[in-house]
Amino acid sequence: MITMHVARRLALTTVLSTLALGGLSACSPQVPDPQPTAESLARALGTFDFSSVPLNGEDPSTASTALSEAFAPLKDVKHTTTVESVQTSENQDTPQATAKLKTVWDMDDTDTDWSYVSTAELTYDAEAKAWQVDYSPSIALPELEEGQYVALKTSKAARGQIRSTDKEALVKDRPVVHVGIDKTRLDAGQAADAAKKLAKLVDIDAAAYASKVKGAGDKAFVEAITLRDNADRTATDAKIEAVPGGRAIPDTEPLAPTRTFARPILGSVGQATAEIVEKSKGKTKAGDVVGLSGLQAQYNDRLSGTTGYSVDVYDSSHQQVRQLFTRKPVDGKNIVVTLDSAKQQLAEQVLTQVDPASALVAIRPSDGSILAAASGPADRGLNTAMLGKYAPGSTFKVITALAMLREGQKPTSQVKCPATLTIDGKEFKNYDGYPDAKLGTIPLSEAIAQSCNTVFVKGASTMKASQLTDAGASLGLNDKPSVGASAFLGSIPEDSTGTTLAANGIGQGVVETSPLGMATVAASVAAGKTVSPHLLDSPKPDAATAPSTKLDPGEAAELKKMMAGTVTHGTLVDLQAIPGPTVYGKSGTAEYDADHNAHAWVIAIQGDLAVAAFVAEGNGGAQTAGPLVSDFLTGVQQAGG
Repeated sequence: MITMHVARRLALTTVLSTLALGGLSACSPQVPDPQPTAESLARALGTFDFSSVPLNGEDPSTASTALSEAFAPLKDVKHTTTVESVQTSENQDTPQATAKLKTVWDMDDTDTDWSYVSTAELTYDAEAKAWQVDYSPSIALPELEEGQYVALKTSKAARGQIRSTDKEALVKDRPVVHVGIDKTRLDAGQAADAAKKLAKLVDIDAAAYASKVKGAGDKAFVEAITLRDNADRTATDAKIEAVPGGRAIPDTEPLAPTRTFARPILGSVGQATAEIVEKSKGKTKAGDVVGLSGLQAQYNDRLSGTTGYSVDVYDSSHQQVRQLFTRKPVDGKNIVVTLDSAKQQLAEQVLTQVDPASALVAIRPSDGSILAAASGPADRGLNTAMLGKYAPGSTFKVITALAMLREGQKPTSQVKCPATLTIDGKEFKNYDGYPDAKLGTIPLSEAIAQSCNTVFVKGASTMKASQLTDAGASLGLNDKPSVGASAFLGSIPEDSTGTTLAANGIGQGVVETSPLGMATVAASVAAGKTVSPHLLDSPKPDAATAPSTKLDPGEAAELKKMMAGTVTHGTLVDLQAIPGPTVYGKSGTAEYDADHNAHAWVIAIQGDLAVAAFVAEGNGGAQTAGPLVSDFLTGVQQAGG
């Protein structure tokens, strides 16, 4: 019994010992998961900084430098690397793992990216108890070898053109010359004097250009200015070359027919400024040619198209090894504007005689096309024609007259035109020189023809401000226009009261409009409907918000008859000399300070053409703006309409 008990106890001890040994074996240290090391490698491939990656076969700083240099041409292209998978081998003596890494390069703002999967081998170091990455350049790009590098070559897309509706390219590549100093052609000490001589020749700031030339490298070409290469160029190649280091490098640039042609509207094209590059968030790079202003900037994405490129591998002798990725350029699309080249140039020519800020706008009433929108030379590149905000003076009486018609008045209605009228203690009077014979009780049509202030001051003071606002909207003064370009048509506040409301009735007070806005008023009268002006024919602008009350054809006909009287026997009789169809018009003068300085306005209709002329400082609408309208419409008729 004792023997059997001892034997059983020995057997049980043996079993427990065996189980204990097995349990110790199961709890012994295991090889860690290689995933964290693979993730660390992915992060390093995103920055080319391997300082936190355990490498086998290469120093981390050396690897960082080598791969940073290999991918340096792509340093401005964003990329990310992620771990796709990690497979561990069955070999327990020397554990191995293979990591698949996906890299995506965001080449541009399209959905087309360059991506690939690279492979990295990982080896477990039992002594260090850590996974190490077996280094090779191919971990960053499959088949990449020591000494090879990746380069990006771009191919420009053809920039779209700004065309007119008759298919003529208003802005297209035209010959230019880049004028500057080539410092490789200068002897030591010549730079400053040469720069000043060239600056004087091309009429730019000599001190600023001399400083720019002096600060440039010894082999730099320092551009002073880009000039149109045509017969008008006074700085000839010979004169430029006569300056030490002077060079004229021929090129082409997208340009309008003339230097001034609709420049505030069409805008300009040139190398991207630092501000544009920063705002683009990587889309635009230094040296890219982009729209800098106007339509060229507003529609730059459409016009510029998409740059093509290829990514290639080169060896240490700069020979191409293979192509990795390519995309063909996509040329930009054209935009079509409604501007009529001949009418735009005529409008600009008419304004050359005007010293103050000025503008002339022409609209085709039948479809709302803006045929000309010229701003005078004194505006210095500002788009006064479409964005100016000014009191419209008595041209606004067309709007007040519409509001009065809607109250039940007719062109034949008898209204009182006293020499002065006091509203809430403020005295209003007619303009100096108003004919005494037209004072007293006169038809509403005569009040328009002679421009009686007191009639329309009284008319506005007896209505709600919203009635003027609605009348203006019916005649096209939309506060949210859809022109296809930056534009302001008009502002007629709905909360005006008292003397402000009375002054609004004669286009003073707080009402504002632009030359485009008043041309739209004339166009609406001519068309017999509310006109929404537009500058773009393609792409077409969104439809403008319709006014709450559209212009009725009968209302427009009555307004047009009253505007006829302004020309036949009123303030614009000089417009009778214009050849061609009957001319209808309205003059306007808006004093804007205590010294009685005034804006001068005229709006006119002839056939399927509505015009507004504006001069910021004038003697009176008929005297200052009238001749501009006369010259423009006469020129249009002489050219065949």
